[in-house]
Amino acid sequence: MVRVVAQLVRTASVAVDGTVVGAIDRGLALLVGIEEADEAADVDRVADKIAVLRVFEDQDGKMNLSTSEIGGAMLVVSQFTLYADVRKGRRPSFIRAARPEKGSLLYERFIERLRTHGYDVMHGVFGASMMVAIENDGPVTIILDSADL
Repeated sequence: MVRVVAQLVRTASVAVDGTVVGAIDRGLALLVGIEEADEAADVDRVADKIAVLRVFEDQDGKMNLSTSEIGGAMLVVSQFTLYADVRKGRRPSFIRAARPEKGSLLYERFIERLRTHGYDVMHGVFGASMMVAIENDGPVTIILDSADL
């Protein structure tokens, strides 16, 4: 199942080798884990849900507005460590995470699927060591798994 940790942010950025490769102001920072068993339909289902997710406050202070309704953007960062298995031993296993060849393709599909909804989508570099800066607003953090949608 595709796993996404979505954080409502005031600002967020991702840097590779000290160079910022993606940055947004108000919107969603999306940490995306792809599992080896995932298919395109799983990616599409999660991206489509995120595209319409109402997590921003309206004038009455209720979570009633989507990212598009507040003019927000999205920052997508691949994070295979969302599939860490720590049940045995002291070192996490990442056996469930997609292999890079497959993970990279589905990560790119996720980004493109969000763009089809009209979003400005910035992103990190798949497989790179990245520094992610997130100013979580609220804080609001929501975990989405494709199997639950």
